[in-house]
Amino acid sequence: MSDIDSRTEQKRPVTPSTILAAELREVTELLADVASIPPELMNRITRMRDLATGLDPYLERCTTQESPALAALSQRTHTADWASRPVEQEMLSGQVEGQLLKFLVHMTGATRVLEIGMFTGYSALAMAEALPPHGEVVACEIDEYVADFARRSFAESAAGARIVVEVGPASETLRRLDGTSHPFDLVFIDADKTGYLDYYRMLLDTDLLAANAVIVVDNTLMQGQPYAPADGRTANGDAIADFNSYIAGDPRVQQVLLPLRDGVTLVRRISR
Repeated sequence: MSDIDSRTEQKRPVTPSTILAAELREVTELLADVASIPPELMNRITRMRDLATGLDPYLERCTTQESPALAALSQRTHTADWASRPVEQEMLSGQVEGQLLKFLVHMTGATRVLEIGMFTGYSALAMAEALPPHGEVVACEIDEYVADFARRSFAESAAGARIVVEVGPASETLRRLDGTSHPFDLVFIDADKTGYLDYYRMLLDTDLLAANAVIVVDNTLMQGQPYAPADGRTANGDAIADFNSYIAGDPRVQQVLLPLRDGVTLVRRISR
């Protein structure tokens, strides 16, 4: 097994690229013993497999490496037992997306960041590392157990002091924050997919956003479900398809959907 294959197989395929890579690996294995397959066709299938399988590891190698604090948080998350919890380790943002979020914090000059859906805190800590000393991340998380898990990691990092964890339904937290705090320069949405549209509408219809704020939305490709045949969609797939369609038709914003990991959409308001 190649180094690329061994690294990729350690992770459950949950993004369009990793699902495609897994499918192509299985197809290649099924066809390997079929004598009637022309060598040229087999070579092309093998090349397709290698292109798909090698993409994510290559992105990781060519992206700035995570800090020791983020690496420790990632390791702690991947070795924890989540079997009895309504969450899974694949919810972790990871190195490439974490570095994108840090890049966006630097690029926008953000000092106030809002995160809707924190999980174990990888993305919150990544963004906090990019903030100036007086900056702040307000991270919303509904699960008290997960919030405590994240707090323990934050306590081991100097940047963790810039994170305020709000436990409870995010919609309630947003209503409470509206008009009572300084607006946010950057917002990262990575919570319950069926709630995405409500969170988005609340952000656009309140005073929570600074004038030049950027909204970053995770999982907007949702394992390929939004553009795959509708009969194979889950409830989350339907929710993301509806969300993407709504954003694409909203004249108040400009947006771009990036095929990074499970899809990342960048949104900025151009008019009220």
